[in-house]
Amino acid sequence: MRDLLQDYERLAATGPVGRAVVTQVWGSAPRREGATMLATPDRRMAGSVSGGCVEGAVCEAIVEAIAQGRPRLLRFTVSDERAWEVGLACGGAIHVFAEPEVRPEVLAAARATEDVAVATVIEGPAPLGRPDPALDAALAEPRRAALAERRCRTVRVPGPDGDRVVFLEVMERQPTLLLVGAAHIAEALARMAGSLGYRVVVADAREPLLTRERFPEADQLLCGWPDEVFRTVGVDDRTFVCVLTHDPKFDDPAIELALASRAAYVGAIGSRKTQADRRERLLERGFTREQVARIHGPIGLDLGGRHPAEIALAILAQVTAVRYGRDAGTGAGAGEGK
Repeated sequence: MRDLLQDYERLAATGPVGRAVVTQVWGSAPRREGATMLATPDRRMAGSVSGGCVEGAVCEAIVEAIAQGRPRLLRFTVSDERAWEVGLACGGAIHVFAEPEVRPEVLAAARATEDVAVATVIEGPAPLGRPDPALDAALAEPRRAALAERRCRTVRVPGPDGDRVVFLEVMERQPTLLLVGAAHIAEALARMAGSLGYRVVVADAREPLLTRERFPEADQLLCGWPDEVFRTVGVDDRTFVCVLTHDPKFDDPAIELALASRAAYVGAIGSRKTQADRRERLLERGFTREQVARIHGPIGLDLGGRHPAEIALAILAQVTAVRYGRDAGTGAGAGEGK
């Protein structure tokens, strides 16, 4: 939902907006739990719950929910005739919960600066949607677990009038892409990263390079040395650090700070020889081999590109792989050769 806030504001300016969210998936369904779609009574849409398979049917369900003022749970599986009719022929199955509005607590969670788990009753005795406060105690531990795993989950909560199925929707705080060095590659990275949901911070001690003309899409420009920059940004496990200056007096301090932090990703530009020399310097300064092994360098996946946009694509591909726990093996992604 966080990536749809601007779309919500645009749609809500002219009337009511309903929402649908994926609550469970099986098999090869194209989107995961938490995928969201917005729709209006006149069928303007934003977001996606299936990558295109069932969007039309879900949009109609949102329109119906708005008209009737009540939510409903939709089930699409390949064993259902309707699933084939609406296009879910990919072998998967999904449950989607459609609501007549974007509830205030959902909006508040989407705007929050920390991880939040929003509870929604999707099955059981009426009313569906916002859970009764009496369920708070029963949901406390599942909510903590969902936040710890940063993963949506569905839980069953017993009650005196019957069980309720509750969807815990985890909305993670926005990740930060910290670009140390306002180089030409940083320009391309800043242009691309915003569309992937990153808050982009560009940092450099060379003030003439940090201009809005060069970085119109960046969320923040920071002029300062690495120690100042890292203090200001507050590097944590949702921060992805790319060191891009090609100058050891900038690069080395930034890498040392990144390795000493909880940064989710540490990538550094430079050839394999540059990387080997850098690793030796870090080992001599007391960093362990395990710490030094965190560096992705040469930065980026080996896609074979050489132009700034191609190099930025290689870097963002590697950052994305790390973000989602996939293989992020390094190669000459930054066009630095061997």
